[in-house]
Amino acid sequence: MPETQDPHVTQPSATKFVYDFTEGNKELKDLLGGKGANLAEMTNLGLPVPPGFTITTEACKVYLDSGTEPAALRAEVSQHLDALEQKMGKKLGQADDPLLVSVRSGAKFSMPGMMDTVLNIGLSDASVSGLAAQAGDERFAWDSYRRLIQMFGKTVLGVDGELFEEALEEAKQAKGVRVDIDLDAADLQTLVAQFKDIVAKETGRDFPQEPREQMDLAVRAVFDSWNTDRAKLYRRQERIPGDLGTAVNVCSMVFGNLGPDSGTGVAFTRDPASGHQGVYGDYLQNAQGEDVVAGIRNTVPLADLENIDKASYDELMQIMETLETHYKDLCDIEFTIERGKLWMLQTRVGKRTAGAAFRIATQLVDQGLIDEAEALQRVNGAQLAQLMFPRFDLGAKSEMIGRGIAASPGAAVGKAVFDSYTAVKWSRSGEKVILIRRETNPDDLNGMIAAEGILTSRGGKTSHAAVVARGMGKTCVCGAEELEVDTKARRMTTPEGTVIEEGDVVSIDGSSGKVYIGEVPVVPSPVVEYFEGRMHAGAEDADELVKAVHRIMAYADRVRRLRVRANADNAEDAGRARRFGAQGIGLCRTEHMFLGERREMVEHLILADNETDRDAALSQLLPLQKADFIELFESMDGLPVTVRLLDPPLHEFLPDITELSVRVALAEARKDANENDLRLLQAVHKLHEQNPMLGLRGVRLGLVIPGLFAMQVRAIAEAAAERKNAKGDPRAEIMIPLVGTVQELEIVREEAEQVIAEVEKAHGVSLKLTLGTMIELPRAALTAGQIAESADFFSFGTNDLTQTVWGFSRDDVEASFFTAYLEKGIFGVSPFETIDKDGVGSLVRNAAAAGRATRPDLKLGVCGEHGGDPESVHFFHEAGLDYVSCSPFRIPVARLEAGRAAAESKGSDSR
Repeated sequence: MPETQDPHVTQPSATKFVYDFTEGNKELKDLLGGKGANLAEMTNLGLPVPPGFTITTEACKVYLDSGTEPAALRAEVSQHLDALEQKMGKKLGQADDPLLVSVRSGAKFSMPGMMDTVLNIGLSDASVSGLAAQAGDERFAWDSYRRLIQMFGKTVLGVDGELFEEALEEAKQAKGVRVDIDLDAADLQTLVAQFKDIVAKETGRDFPQEPREQMDLAVRAVFDSWNTDRAKLYRRQERIPGDLGTAVNVCSMVFGNLGPDSGTGVAFTRDPASGHQGVYGDYLQNAQGEDVVAGIRNTVPLADLENIDKASYDELMQIMETLETHYKDLCDIEFTIERGKLWMLQTRVGKRTAGAAFRIATQLVDQGLIDEAEALQRVNGAQLAQLMFPRFDLGAKSEMIGRGIAASPGAAVGKAVFDSYTAVKWSRSGEKVILIRRETNPDDLNGMIAAEGILTSRGGKTSHAAVVARGMGKTCVCGAEELEVDTKARRMTTPEGTVIEEGDVVSIDGSSGKVYIGEVPVVPSPVVEYFEGRMHAGAEDADELVKAVHRIMAYADRVRRLRVRANADNAEDAGRARRFGAQGIGLCRTEHMFLGERREMVEHLILADNETDRDAALSQLLPLQKADFIELFESMDGLPVTVRLLDPPLHEFLPDITELSVRVALAEARKDANENDLRLLQAVHKLHEQNPMLGLRGVRLGLVIPGLFAMQVRAIAEAAAERKNAKGDPRAEIMIPLVGTVQELEIVREEAEQVIAEVEKAHGVSLKLTLGTMIELPRAALTAGQIAESADFFSFGTNDLTQTVWGFSRDDVEASFFTAYLEKGIFGVSPFETIDKDGVGSLVRNAAAAGRATRPDLKLGVCGEHGGDPESVHFFHEAGLDYVSCSPFRIPVARLEAGRAAAESKGSDSR
């Protein structure tokens, strides 16, 4: 159905690059970015939003593509600036009563701290005195001016931010104070002069005094910040497209640094860490917004605002309720109080932890704000996977050394590192690390990604570290004030004097905020225990979480079309998979049954040079294989079990050619060469392949070694017959691997059907075994219509299909050049992690369609690891497959995503 448009909703114009806050709405995020769209929405709701306008993402795209702003942009900005000046009754940067504005980024998807913001645009040597007179506060004016030079110098002019920080620290030390607010007007006036000198020395030009030039340069800097290294890294991490661009919001300034009756804060309508309802957030008196997010001063809890300014607190609580009801979700709000007047600076759907996501989704259903289908869309498989990670064993012996704010849950253990470079370096060497900082900033993103968890001594739940960590699902403890962090000396000191040096192991608990020295043991997650069948295991709050997971999983199972099977090769894995909700086994790799002591039997089979020796080797293997299958069929009784016949290349069952050659050479030198080793070396040389993954394996092996596949089919059939005669319900499916042409399948099928018939006759049963193939070669996908003539089912082996389509050897390329490909943007994500929809995906779609055109009842599944990848599951749903198969641990994730795919598809169909 065509999508209808609300006549009351402003529609975007193809030629319009600037929108007043009164013109937009929350539906225009593509054009106005998330921040601009939501500022417009709050304006439309009648909330106290400072007037302003938004420059669109389209303008940014033109700038990024051409290197210059659209020709019409300057005139549009001038028009909206004139309107803003008339509304405010003052002009930008005028000397006696200056209008000041902020210039802030705002992409469609939240990228906290990754792009640039500049506050107090319009201040200059000429207007700072006018601002002081207007506010009746000289200190405030000079504080605002030094902030402008500092932010502008760093973000617009490219000056090293450390130079400003060092000058600020020197000023505080000279004054004998610890925090910025203890510097007086004279101190700040001196600091402004120092900051201007830094700008002139580092850039070769004076700090710009013309207000419009400041604004235009700041807008351009925000556009440029879309393509900074940190922004691109964050987008790759969060899988945000790189071609969206950012909007720019120009907003009239309101000031939280006007004294004790002013301040700034961040609020959440629910706790983003737990999902519980209440008053959550941070407030900082006499400060501007960047002070809260940067974590450079420790805040007070939002609840304290009730005692500081009850009128503003009450109004804020009412607005928070309005916004949550309007957005029907957890809202993240930025606000400023200017001399007792509350102003709303931003709202967005807040980032939350995995546990909070599940709790909030079910809470909103109970409140009647959303239905179950929407609740299912509010969570995802990545969050569910996070909830399945182990937690600290609180009953184990441990030494707590400090406690901070529980900013993002989880149990993280690693070696202490004190800068991002070391975190990345050690992580690449296989070390698990905890990144410890006084506070993080956007430049720490690399280290935050590499670390197991983040610990800061400053900041709260709304600091940069907390917000980014929650978004990435990283464990984080913030504001551990009692721990003294010295990044230059690379150490952390406890109040008792214990020193943690770089390399010492620490453990942080993002659920309690506790910090431990040494490694704390972990216990299974209560969510895993729920999937294992123990519903109410764990702490009291875990019970609430488990119930939320249970409700959403139950709905996902009701609506999903895709069935979910397991990749399992033994009864133990099969049993666990079934408890996790598997609806059968989609891939049993029989080669895993030939390891250990059986490897020698396979070696004898491969090296047999006469029928007698070969039959003897097969006779040894048959009962062992049969016993394996009996256990599997018992574990999965009543559910399908897809058994893949032997697939790996021969070299995996033979001695290493180099080791064997050395052994024989040494024996010959000693003149005591073993005849068997000489014969073995000759055979290994004969069978040696330069590229064994493209050599004698899969169906080729079954055709070249007489009796091999027949033995496996007989073992499957006899196990099924015995299980059936024992009143069981075995549902075996036999899968022939690496087929490239229908003729291969026809030959193996004919042999298999003959063996099955013999077993049925011998045991007096009808087995109804099905025979199918893996589609893992491009030729198989391209000739799927022919292959379907001899196949009861297809199972797409997307690991090998990805290798053969791309020409990649998975074992080699991921370690060699994938990192460079990801950094250069060639890949958004590894094609082995998420299916390549354009290449591999096209073959899957075409093969599925061609196979079903030949055989409409053809069963279609996938058994590569893509079967457990959330994004790939959605693709397989769209492609019309019947099931996905994945490792047991990923089954709940696949179930959830299959439900989400179905609900999303149904929602699209109804629009």
